[in-house]
Amino acid sequence: MKTYGAILTVTALFLASASLGSAQPTVTSGGILNGASFTTGLLITPGSLISIFGTNFAAHAASADTIPLSNQLGGVSVQFVNGNTKASAPMLFADSTQLNVQVPWEILPSGTATSVNVIVTNNGKASAPSPVMVGPFSPGVFASSGLAIAVNNSDGTLAWAVGAVPGLVTHPAKPGDVVIIYATGLGAVVDTPADGANSLDKLRRNIVPPQVLVGGIAAKLDFAGLSPQFVGVNQIDMVVPNAAPGDNVPLQIKVGGITSPASTTMAISN
Repeated sequence: MKTYGAILTVTALFLASASLGSAQPTVTSGGILNGASFTTGLLITPGSLISIFGTNFAAHAASADTIPLSNQLGGVSVQFVNGNTKASAPMLFADSTQLNVQVPWEILPSGTATSVNVIVTNNGKASAPSPVMVGPFSPGVFASSGLAIAVNNSDGTLAWAVGAVPGLVTHPAKPGDVVIIYATGLGAVVDTPADGANSLDKLRRNIVPPQVLVGGIAAKLDFAGLSPQFVGVNQIDMVVPNAAPGDNVPLQIKVGGITSPASTTMAISN
């Protein structure tokens, strides 16, 4: 009897999961966000990574394992609709409540801004269209618990305070050091790649160079464009300016009059 009961329990869980996977998906109001900053009220940008939050997405968590990225993951797809222009989004991750996707490059003419509709489809069942503002720039810095993914170019360690993460070697950067920052939403690049593709074939620089502020001081940039290996990710190689030292120095990106949140930080020493 215990074995039979266990079978019934497993069957019930499976049926519940299957029901979740086939239910009509719903996108949370205001739940389409920059995939690095997750800032509410900020528009999104063609070519960038975003996260979509809601319910009844994929029945099981699934992550992309090929590049170019597929336009379907875990039975879920995402479509952007701008008038007569429709484009499917390359997908990086899907579970029941969150999708990580790339905004199609072609959904909007370069340099323009407008509201477009996002539709999530789960095994043939489509969500109601969710409007979101799309524009040329929406800078966001990738971070972990507010600490920017800022890599010391000299040794590949993160420019965080020593001991910031137990078991991980980290150390502050110094003025004059080259640090690599990862971001998204920095806008159009020279020679736009295909949706879902990386940039291992060539370097693609941003058409409008961003400004990086470290402790409010502008940094010299050696490169700003698409990261070669990652889809939808911007890479900035910057020279650390002579900012006041500290374990939590604000690191911001400014482009097109939009500045990323000051809550993202890095560590700097003398």
